[in-house]
Amino acid sequence: MAFRKILMLAAGSVTLGVAGCAEPARQPVSIAMGAAPILEEPRTSLIPAVKIAQATGWQAGQLPTAAQGLTVKAFATGLDHPRWIHVLPNGDVLVAETNAPPKPDDGGGIVGYFQNEAMKKAGAVTKTANRITLLRDQDGDGVAETRSEFLTGLNSPFGMALAGGRLYIANTDAVVSIPYVQGETKSTAAPETLTTLPAGTRNHHWTKSLIASKDGLKLYATVGSNSNIAENGLAAEEGRAAIWEIDRVTGEKRLFATGLRNPNGLGWEPQSGALWTAVNERDELGPNLVPDYITSVKDGAFYGWPWSYYGQTVDTRVKPANPDMVAKAVAPDYAVGAHTASLGLAFAEGAKLGSEYASGAFVGQHGSWNRDPFSGYKVIYVPFSGGKPAGQAVDVLTGFIDADKELAFGRPVGVAIAGDGALLVADDVGNTIWRVASAGATTTQ
Repeated sequence: MAFRKILMLAAGSVTLGVAGCAEPARQPVSIAMGAAPILEEPRTSLIPAVKIAQATGWQAGQLPTAAQGLTVKAFATGLDHPRWIHVLPNGDVLVAETNAPPKPDDGGGIVGYFQNEAMKKAGAVTKTANRITLLRDQDGDGVAETRSEFLTGLNSPFGMALAGGRLYIANTDAVVSIPYVQGETKSTAAPETLTTLPAGTRNHHWTKSLIASKDGLKLYATVGSNSNIAENGLAAEEGRAAIWEIDRVTGEKRLFATGLRNPNGLGWEPQSGALWTAVNERDELGPNLVPDYITSVKDGAFYGWPWSYYGQTVDTRVKPANPDMVAKAVAPDYAVGAHTASLGLAFAEGAKLGSEYASGAFVGQHGSWNRDPFSGYKVIYVPFSGGKPAGQAVDVLTGFIDADKELAFGRPVGVAIAGDGALLVADDVGNTIWRVASAGATTTQ
């Protein structure tokens, strides 16, 4: 079959069904979940698997499905690709309405072609609004009645952190900051650059998350890899696939942890005080490889990418091999399923969702674009005990996808605990912030 015809068939059907293409999963996504996931033998194919749900948005009155004992409603609707959330001390909610910047050198080759087509269908290829919006629930009814453009003119903003009287924003290429006065609904200050972050014209993984240390002296920023498995050369990966530690006063920075292919959500585990992150692992090794994961992050640790995965399992595709680095690779703590695109991470500290959700982590799973059947497209909860995962993950918010019709009404990204203890979920396809609360909770009028 001619190459051009393969492209046409693949792009038209999205689920590839031609010779040399990836096969559906033989085992459920659950085998790649937990503290000891099963790592199948790698399965490669001439053409990468591409199966993604068509982004449709929500119909009037339609809602995702909350777990038993929980309720869900829209905290705010009609946003423009909301990706990330930060809750301020007074309960105001900042939302990064954002998307990828121009990346002229990314997306080349056959894999890039298929990925770009998939992202278009998923609703991920939209112009970035480049703003942070402030939402306020003044009357305490669980719905934001005040919405204002808090800060505009940013460059694909994502993570946010408040420390030392300043709000820090992780643009795609730098950490910037403005003075913050509690209660203000709009900032007129010009953002000041604290430090740059790896970006460039490829900038494959463009999102940069941000968190402040408990004492407010340090910031931690995530930078994803510039490729799947360093196929563009290691020089293109300088400073990437890593978490950076930044001095909040001087802007000086150092690599805190490396070998993390695409880290996103960040959180401080309440009991241990350890930094945790959610990481998207590599593609094109089969429907159940490689598991995305959440893990504690140790200072100076290396987590394997690109030479190995889930500890010291060698990825033989990466050339040249590097057994010395593989020997240093630290295995992550907890797998959350292959290709789930787990992005959001929020610990339950401050949550008021019932005893079932008192100690653990909420994880926003954006959803697969290259697994048959689909994985992710939901929010899960991983229970913790003694500062470590303890038990099976459970679904908290589902119904974002009609798998039979291959439709996505929404895709969850960032998650955060609201000032009143509810769980907030950013949905960038549904353009909504969802509010999940205990079914027994009451709101004030």
